[in-house]
Amino acid sequence: MACTRFLNELLPAISQALAKSAAEVDRQGAFPQDNFALLHQHGLLSRALPASAGGFGGDLAECRAIIAAVAQSEPSTALILTMQYLNSRRLGIDSNWPEAVRERVAQSMREDGALINALRVEPELGTPARGGLPKTLARREAEGWRISGEKIYSTGSVGLSWFLVWARSDDADPLVGSFLVPASALGIRIEEEWDHLGMRATCSHRVVLEDVWIPAENAVAVSRWSEPRSAADEEESLWIAVLLSTLYDAVARAAHQWFIGFLQQRVPANLGQPLASLPRFQEIVGRIETLLFTSQTLLDSAQAGQLAAGDTAKLKQVVVENAIRSVELMVAQIGNHALTRSNPLERHLRNVLCGRIHTPQDDAVFAMAGKAALARRL
Repeated sequence: MACTRFLNELLPAISQALAKSAAEVDRQGAFPQDNFALLHQHGLLSRALPASAGGFGGDLAECRAIIAAVAQSEPSTALILTMQYLNSRRLGIDSNWPEAVRERVAQSMREDGALINALRVEPELGTPARGGLPKTLARREAEGWRISGEKIYSTGSVGLSWFLVWARSDDADPLVGSFLVPASALGIRIEEEWDHLGMRATCSHRVVLEDVWIPAENAVAVSRWSEPRSAADEEESLWIAVLLSTLYDAVARAAHQWFIGFLQQRVPANLGQPLASLPRFQEIVGRIETLLFTSQTLLDSAQAGQLAAGDTAKLKQVVVENAIRSVELMVAQIGNHALTRSNPLERHLRNVLCGRIHTPQDDAVFAMAGKAALARRL
């Protein structure tokens, strides 16, 4: 209860502070260092870190509330923070990481505000969710590993302290999985090529690793390629779906706030009263309200544990599409003005469209749902 009260008092102020620089953060496309300094100051970077690792052990409801508050103001910051939560919550005493490594990473998060993310996507392979061995290679040495390879779409890149690099060993039956690489290690080069339509400040640049040495214990989550690959557990899948969906839902809600204010304040000379008085705008607002209500209901159900494990991918698809459709409806009603660079709707539209790129993509969601439905009817 005390934690909930603390967040209820803190998050509106955090959201307001981040909103002041959101347009400039988007324009520059640089890592939002000041935003993360503010989040670290209030202990929000280690919110999902388990209590056994010295963190707050925040549950899904708390972390969802934080992501929503941040994303309503500056979604690039929220996406990097989402990755922080998804990776840091695995560092409890039940983690299979070597204890010394786990404690070192957790301490850096608590004390220094260190950020961590998984680097998985490669130029040739694409996303590992589609299958295949990574090209990134971990070569064995007497006391460690030498990592070489390239990763693209590395969210947070220049602002991260720890890279969880998805790679394979040089064995005949390779070890495949995550190798923990300090961002300060020699042999790392970041090619700042991220110049995206939306989520511009995620700095999802290309990370090049050339013979980067790490100690043997930093092979923190690897297994033989010949062994069955374990899928994400149900709780992990739930967290991923809820936090990512919450982020893009929050973008749509920020756009909706602006849209309602515009309709209430805009008084055309030939009308003599606000646009909000016109039935066609009332209907559009009602459509958007219904889309966002559907998303809110789904997210609340998932958070409460009322969603079947196999439906988390559907949740992500529905909430993201509802968010995109909501912003598109607003833009269509406002017209040219909505696509002006100085208009918040233009930025919200660019950002919300990025919701579709996250795994699982729509085709995979629908194929999986269709296959399951058809199998039930055999």
